[in-house]
Amino acid sequence: MITLYDYHRSTAAYRVRIALNLKGLDYHQARVNLLQGEEAGDDYRAINPQGLVPALAVEDGVLSQSLAICEYLDELHPDPPLLPGDALQRARIRALAQTVACDIHPVNNLRILSYLTGTLGVDEGQKRAWYHHWIDEGLRAIEQLLEQHACGGPYCFGDRITLADLCLVPQVYNARRFELDLTPYPRIVAIDRQCLGLDAFERARPENQPDAV
Repeated sequence: MITLYDYHRSTAAYRVRIALNLKGLDYHQARVNLLQGEEAGDDYRAINPQGLVPALAVEDGVLSQSLAICEYLDELHPDPPLLPGDALQRARIRALAQTVACDIHPVNNLRILSYLTGTLGVDEGQKRAWYHHWIDEGLRAIEQLLEQHACGGPYCFGDRITLADLCLVPQVYNARRFELDLTPYPRIVAIDRQCLGLDAFERARPENQPDAV
């Protein structure tokens, strides 16, 4: 049995839930409550020394980092492929996915926001301004990338779900949660709407997880 160490609102874990669902894999969810600091405890640090979610326990060990996990799943279970196409297209898919996972998400995740408010004394309004600034900058770039590539389908790269969609949809979820105006990003909004019509994405939504209380 695959075990996903998970927190329902973690966008990184959200990506992996979508991947597992798309691949049709059964998995057990082990809750790591980030709001209660469980990720920093010795028990979880023994599983993932970074103290981050997700982590994926498989027969041969434990994997961390959501993009690495998604590519691992894609290599073992290649249908449907998350990185289809030729080398150029796969590089473009990875670039868009990494725009979310490496540029937008790291400066806006819970531990960064908690440091801003708890250690630096930033108030809630300033925290929200920080969040909006970085996600707005990232989504603006993604919208332009989607226009440049213009693959002519309902998803980021044509008519097939890719790793880029798995990263984009959770980030849009967070943008809405923090009340960012998405009007300037019609392509992103359309892709998000299309993806959420699929069962694999619907079942992965934060509000549909066992720990969503």
